[in-house]
Amino acid sequence: MIKGKFIKYILSFILMRIKEVNARVVLDSRKEETIEVLIKTNSGIFSASSPSGKSKGKFETPAFVGSVEECINKIVNLSSKISEIEINEFKDLVEIEKIADKNVIGANSLFALETAILKALSLEQGKELWQIINEKSSKFPFPVGNCIGGGLHTRTFNFLKPDFQEFLIIPKTRNFFDNVFLMNKAWELIGKRLKLRRALGELNDENAFGTSLGNEEALGVLDKTREELSDEGKVDIGIDAASSSFFTGLLYNYKNPIRKIGKDEQLAYMKSLIQKYRLGYVEDAFYEEDFLSFAELRKEIAKERACLIVGDDLTASQIARFRQALLKRSVNAIIVKPNQNGSLIEVKKIIDAARKYEVATIMSHRSGETLDYSLADFAFGFQADFIKTGIKGREREIKLNRLLEIEKSF
Repeated sequence: MIKGKFIKYILSFILMRIKEVNARVVLDSRKEETIEVLIKTNSGIFSASSPSGKSKGKFETPAFVGSVEECINKIVNLSSKISEIEINEFKDLVEIEKIADKNVIGANSLFALETAILKALSLEQGKELWQIINEKSSKFPFPVGNCIGGGLHTRTFNFLKPDFQEFLIIPKTRNFFDNVFLMNKAWELIGKRLKLRRALGELNDENAFGTSLGNEEALGVLDKTREELSDEGKVDIGIDAASSSFFTGLLYNYKNPIRKIGKDEQLAYMKSLIQKYRLGYVEDAFYEEDFLSFAELRKEIAKERACLIVGDDLTASQIARFRQALLKRSVNAIIVKPNQNGSLIEVKKIIDAARKYEVATIMSHRSGETLDYSLADFAFGFQADFIKTGIKGREREIKLNRLLEIEKSF
């Protein structure tokens, strides 16, 4: 009996003990309220904040249930119960989720809570955050950078903007440092090219260039930029069409140039863009419930060239939605936004399922970001194939710099 008590006493100094949980309001990069959670242990205070999206998928977990302030109160009220839980490894977050239900506190709150706990645990164990997830991680993700913006994230310039939400540069050299260099160079070249065409608008929520150009004109700019960079390394280009944002229930309602097309015409249009501009990445080519059109595009394109047919709003970082996409063979790549789900345990299930069925994974930021670096550690720890962070701006660069720091440590 005395021996058992002695072991328990010793373990109380080895295992991480949460002493207090607190939370507060912080502002994201769009100056909108989000949540930061603070965990107090014997080693100090550890914090994590959650981003927020502007173009939210229909099927994602609500960011907050009630106001941000209400969710803060809910977390603070759980402090004593959370303090009773022993956390020694990643899978122990299951116990946290038995107490902190994302359907009660919201996805942003749970994500920030679990991330703060893992940060505390990593220091307690003398590890990096990514090592708590997978100490054997070695592969670095390719960065996906938004250079030209349209859709819901961007203001019009001369009363115009592209219908597609993002025009993307994806460098694919051997090391992350060179990829970041190429991505930054592409951003600068594109800005100069748009300025010369007198089509340069203001920077959008993700610090991508606004423009009056239409979709194909913008793709032409990316294509020329890719050619200019070809001597320095392999570069793919792609789009996030965010098609749900201009789907009206029956038709895709394009505004630049104006036209309305049905499902079959949208399929033909997307296929033609992939062929004409040699796209390597197409995200949300159809509205968020059309699994079959995704599947048809994937099937048609696979006959001709390698291109990632990516689900974002389609799957919304939800395991049930992803299983539907797998069953219908809708995608060969999936966006994973940790705060879109809330549960890091479920994020791991999605990543594991994607790896099993050879579906590429893209760990992604949101349009309203914070200065939290943890997305980089999650991308590396979960061994995601890509990381989508944006290119410019403190909130974007901190993730890229964190991965550069990890790369230097190898």
